[in-house]
Amino acid sequence: MNKTKYINFILALLLLSSCSLTKGLKEGEYLVYDVDLKGIKKANEAKVKQLIKQTPNTRVPLINFSPGVFIYNIGAATYDSTKVADKMASLQAKQRDIQQQLEESPNNNKLEKKYYKYSSRLDDLKKKFNYGNWFMRTGNPKTIHDSAKTAESEREIQNYLINHGFFDAEVSVHEKRKKKKMLITYLVSENSPYLIDSSYTKTGDANISRLLERDEENSLVHTGQRYNQDNLTKERQHTEDLLKNHGYYTFSKSYIEYNVYKDTVDKNVVIEQVIRKPTFAEQHKVYTIDSVIFEISSPTDVISDQEVRRSYDDISYIMYRDRYAEKIIDSRVFIDKGALYNKEEVLETQRQLANLDIFRYINISFDTLGNHITTRIQTQPNEKYQITNQLGASITEQLPGPFFSHSLRNRNLFRGLEIFEFNFRAGLEGVASATAEGGVYRSRELSTSASVIFPQFLLPFSKRGLKRYGRYNPRTRTLIGYNYVNRPEYVREGFNTIFAYNWATRNQRQQYTVNLLDANLIRSNLDPAFEERLIELQEQGNNLINSFQSSFVSSISGQVIINFNQYGLWQRNRSSLWRLNFESGGTTINLLNKSHFQDRNLKYFQFLKFQSDFRRYIPLSRKSTFAYRINAGLAVPYGISDGVLPYEKYFFAGGSTSIRAWSPRRLGPGSFTPQTDEEGNFDYRYEQPGDILLEGMFEIRRELFGYFDGVFFVDAGNTWTLKEDPTREGSQFKPKTFVREIAVGTGIGLRMDFDFLVLRLDMGIKAIDPAQPEGERFVLDNLSFKKPLGEKGQTVFNIGIGYPF
Repeated sequence: MNKTKYINFILALLLLSSCSLTKGLKEGEYLVYDVDLKGIKKANEAKVKQLIKQTPNTRVPLINFSPGVFIYNIGAATYDSTKVADKMASLQAKQRDIQQQLEESPNNNKLEKKYYKYSSRLDDLKKKFNYGNWFMRTGNPKTIHDSAKTAESEREIQNYLINHGFFDAEVSVHEKRKKKKMLITYLVSENSPYLIDSSYTKTGDANISRLLERDEENSLVHTGQRYNQDNLTKERQHTEDLLKNHGYYTFSKSYIEYNVYKDTVDKNVVIEQVIRKPTFAEQHKVYTIDSVIFEISSPTDVISDQEVRRSYDDISYIMYRDRYAEKIIDSRVFIDKGALYNKEEVLETQRQLANLDIFRYINISFDTLGNHITTRIQTQPNEKYQITNQLGASITEQLPGPFFSHSLRNRNLFRGLEIFEFNFRAGLEGVASATAEGGVYRSRELSTSASVIFPQFLLPFSKRGLKRYGRYNPRTRTLIGYNYVNRPEYVREGFNTIFAYNWATRNQRQQYTVNLLDANLIRSNLDPAFEERLIELQEQGNNLINSFQSSFVSSISGQVIINFNQYGLWQRNRSSLWRLNFESGGTTINLLNKSHFQDRNLKYFQFLKFQSDFRRYIPLSRKSTFAYRINAGLAVPYGISDGVLPYEKYFFAGGSTSIRAWSPRRLGPGSFTPQTDEEGNFDYRYEQPGDILLEGMFEIRRELFGYFDGVFFVDAGNTWTLKEDPTREGSQFKPKTFVREIAVGTGIGLRMDFDFLVLRLDMGIKAIDPAQPEGERFVLDNLSFKKPLGEKGQTVFNIGIGYPF
């Protein structure tokens, strides 16, 4: 009986919602309900779909409900453009009155503030008048069929196919009306594409011909490939760049044209590239750098310009004061006197000077005389001091809490273009206690650090080496810091110091970090109940208590970040990121007498740690993408560590950036079964550290409406220990059983993407729980109409800022 009621309710909801989108349409109006594209076999279907001007409103599957239209209609019901226009006119009149008063009293601060206040309100009203109120801008209106837009889409699809080699392609549109709904199908017949039979270049300049012949392997136009007009556009730009990198300063792509000769029988084309001569000369000129002048102007009129002049390595410096190291600037300038003009070196100079974060702007201009160039690099210092204060909220476990951060930046500290940074952060958060049952407890954190960043490797081998490494944005970072954490279980203080090298490749695809020294002195004060729990574990063979003792942790580490195709910019191209980390802790202890360290009150550690984090982003359509992350790690304690790691070096699973169906750091290890509470549910009070991590996160992201994006995700993974843990049965990694111990969670999420900030809410549901007995680990079937969220603890809500990966 109850099931029948549920079914009837759902059917009624489906009937009601299916009518809601077409309700209110005028005579002759049809809702674009479905758009389909058929016949694309060889062309890029995703890009062709982007040419369709009208797409259906995003609807929730099954119930046929459009949240975007619903929100838009809320705004439209209360929106009155006449009232908005009247308010604008009234404010404009008041603003004119204040402007007249300001002309009579130009120094009246009160009137000036009022004037700018009205300006701000007018901007908001103009946005409201042009685009509607907030609800209308956040949602979207019903997509009403427009025959003109359908015809435009048909033309653009036809043009796209022709420009991509399908000269004989045919496009038609089939429209089907079903009550007040319009179903549109674009039918494409590609026919045979045209292939490139051959290509050649026609130019009267022998030097240009030789350059193109030597660069032939880098050409984007090849025999046998399908004709693509986009490749000709890229080839034109490539040819211009090639010539400008070999002295042709005044050459531009306007001198390049292409003729395409089509053979309709053999379905191929011959491409002729023509490089025309300049108007008033027989050949294009090749230019040589005659001199380089570097100017640093005064940052403000208040500071007088002393015009200090000096020469260094064939560069003439003109500085407003003698405060800048020429040898560092010289290492970032790649325009050499006597060399041919090279566009690539000019851009590299501008990029590397900008990386210094010392100059407000970098302008590079050229004066020509004959075939000689005088290069002038004009800069102005950035602000000497930069202060940033932030107040916000953060979350790692239970409830968000406020934080305050302060940062100070001092540029050109020792007149060698160094940057001094001071950072301070204090915050409160809600966390779960590992000793008390239930509830949320306060966690306080305070951290501060001071660092100096040198724009070079501090130990360059030679002046020549300094110049060579300047192309890779070399930096040496020295840091000292202090960290304080006060949780229900412990209070930990940490003092740390870092000495690190950073650099990147010229195309920014690879970034490298080497920490030659990362030393941490940690002092711990444990809560008696938590300490008692750790002692109990130690008596059972688990030495986790060593991770919470006062200790000294030092390590040497390295990181490589490989960024394929600008991952993180969320462009419409495939992109990926691969981060590799390696760390060796307590390495120098191998060279010393270990007993010397064991006699101290401090705990020392030796360990090796490796982690690989790969992320991939694949567009599926104009509005949806598929993204995934594979994260694996291994940490091995050895030597005087007694089989344990520093607590911060363990791996954890669960949380908003991990397996989201489990609370932060509570998953695993392996098939370990946590204790149960009085109701028979698992007690997830304790964090679960592991030595091995393996996790994968998979998401389908789709734009919904306005600022809102929706996500469907599946996460899988777990942590394990290298050795058997007597206190956590089933935690050890075993090749034959680990696959059956992989946890799986699924769920949906909602994102609010404001460009400058992304707010995230994910609902994760446990699907496979390795803590359950074998044969009972599939728990997704616990969901029902009576229990839509499953058993207690099966559904976990995660709040986060930014994308999880």
